[in-house]
Order: sequence, then structure tokens, then C-alpha cells
Amino acid sequence: MAQSVREEPNEALVIVFVSEQESEAMVVQSLLESAGIEVLMTNFDAPQDILPGVGGVKLLVREDQVEEARAILAGYKDKGLTESEAEG
Repeated sequence: MAQSVREEPNEALVIVFVSEQESEAMVVQSLLESAGIEVLMTNFDAPQDILPGVGGVKLLVREDQVEEARAILAGYKDKGLTESEAEG
């Protein structure tokens, strides 16, 4: 089950990943969560009647986990993993 980010009123969240593809963001979220990093996924919503097809997803992590998350993401990007490879 997905972890939820602890809700502390003064805790800063930092965007570590942005994608237009929700499926890619879900794979990255799983990678981060498997490393013990708490992740919050948020959609960029745009009114579809005005901006059809515009949107995307961002992943946010706690400020104290940013460096670890970015290191994991660098490995993900360097290896060029496909979704099936990342999930396996």
C-alpha cells in the first residue's frame, strides 16, 4: 500500500519529478517508495475545454529526503529503464 507523506504544518515539500505521463510517474513513485522515501503525487490540472491534453503529474518529497530521491532518479535516468524493467 502506498505511503502517505506525514502531515506536519511547517514541513517543506520539494518537487523531484515531473512528467506528462501518469504511468511513468507511478513507476518513479514506486522506485522512491521502495527506497523508503515518502512521496506525494499531485496532478497538474488544466481545464480540458480550454487546454485539451494539457496537464501532467509531479512528485514531491520531504526536504530531508531530496538528495536521496535525486540520486535514485539519476540512476533511473542513466539506466534508461523501461516501465517493465523498473517494476521487476
